[in-house]
Amino acid sequence: MTPLVASAALVAIAYFAGSIPTGVLVARARGVDLRAVGSGNIGATNVARALGKRVGVAVLVADAAKGAAPAAAGLWLQARGLADPVAVAAAGFAAIAGHCFPVWLGFRGGKGVATSLGVFAVLAPDVTALAAALWIALYAAFRIASVGSLAASAAFVPLLWLRGYGVPTIALAGAAVALIAVKHRDNVARLVRHAEHRV
Repeated sequence: MTPLVASAALVAIAYFAGSIPTGVLVARARGVDLRAVGSGNIGATNVARALGKRVGVAVLVADAAKGAAPAAAGLWLQARGLADPVAVAAAGFAAIAGHCFPVWLGFRGGKGVATSLGVFAVLAPDVTALAAALWIALYAAFRIASVGSLAASAAFVPLLWLRGYGVPTIALAGAAVALIAVKHRDNVARLVRHAEHRV
């Protein structure tokens, strides 16, 4: 297998891994249409609202795994000369995009936070730990998941730069942050109106 074929396969598989609608499947198994309750979002926060925090955490872990697995596979291929850092970053973004725009749900998916967490837990574990600590602190203070998500994601690019990560990883973070911001536009509008949902 050539590096080009391996990289292309990695990106394609990453998208399809990311596109698995974990929250929808878990909720459906419990007789709940996740898109018809709460915020209508398919991510872990809405699962927690609809089915309880324990189920929400389980979905969070599963959604993170959808990002972690392709990132880890990318590093494995890179170590064997079958992928470069650009391909690894592209695979990470493909997994995040898969969660946000899953083909199985008419490209209407989640907001990308948990899957991004999984990607960067593999590619930049130190920065991910700092961002996760920021999320936890803000969630504890406000009980609003979107506040922590937006702040933690915004911190990634400067933290990666300060920690000396390469351009592909920083560019991946920038693209992920932009996508997360777009997917949170309704949350931002509710925050401005002081009407955002609490968990």
